[in-house]
Amino acid sequence: MNRIFVILCLGLMLFSCKAKRSVVTKKRTIENKEEVVIHEENLENTTSKPEKTYANDTEKYIDIYKEIAQIEMRLYNIPASITLAQGILESASGNGRLSVEANNHFGIKCHEWTGAKIYHDDDAAQECFRKYNDPKYSFRDHSLFLTERKRYSNLFSLKKEDYKGWAKGLKAAGYATDRKYPEKLISLIERYNLHELDKEVLGDAYVKHETPDEETVISYTVSKGDTLYSISKRYNITVKELQNLNGLNDTALSIGQVLVVKPSEN
Repeated sequence: MNRIFVILCLGLMLFSCKAKRSVVTKKRTIENKEEVVIHEENLENTTSKPEKTYANDTEKYIDIYKEIAQIEMRLYNIPASITLAQGILESASGNGRLSVEANNHFGIKCHEWTGAKIYHDDDAAQECFRKYNDPKYSFRDHSLFLTERKRYSNLFSLKKEDYKGWAKGLKAAGYATDRKYPEKLISLIERYNLHELDKEVLGDAYVKHETPDEETVISYTVSKGDTLYSISKRYNITVKELQNLNGLNDTALSIGQVLVVKPSEN
């Protein structure tokens, strides 16, 4: 009888230990699984980066292409502020058809070009424009376009800090037909402090250039939903005055287009 009792006790103890081990193992499995989930969540949080936001397309354009403009300045002595302002104006802050479909940010036409081409209505219908594989080649071609043509040679006698002189010199040399082209470039440079890019390149050699008889020009960058009428009301001028200031023949506008809304006082 005692022998049977001992055997029953040993059996109960063995069963109890197995049950306990089973519960512990299950608990550890759940705990390990929870630890893995927490670890993965932490990893996801540390590796995700918030996307950079911009106030408008022009600020985004500047951020993307400012270093390329500075490289071109170091190599070809063209102020980065001028190059970038021209790019903003000519490409509608990267939104124009030529820049989107042809990576052509400066509206450079074919001339003696033997590479890829795109046809686009400009001064005349379906004019030939250069097409590039990458926007950086458009910036390089812009530098070569100015340095290799004699009509722009006077620009390189100007100080690189003199962005106003460069803006007026480009118009005088026939770069653009828009009579307000210099004012638009100057307005962009001053609104977005693009001259700071020139300062970064020149370093200690930078000397702020003072221009006598400062001109007062106010410009406006077209946003989604804008019309000539809404812009004219905002700046208290007529639609006709707005058209005359910017050489517009109709009321069509494009996002990123820069308009002069207040003429020079001189």
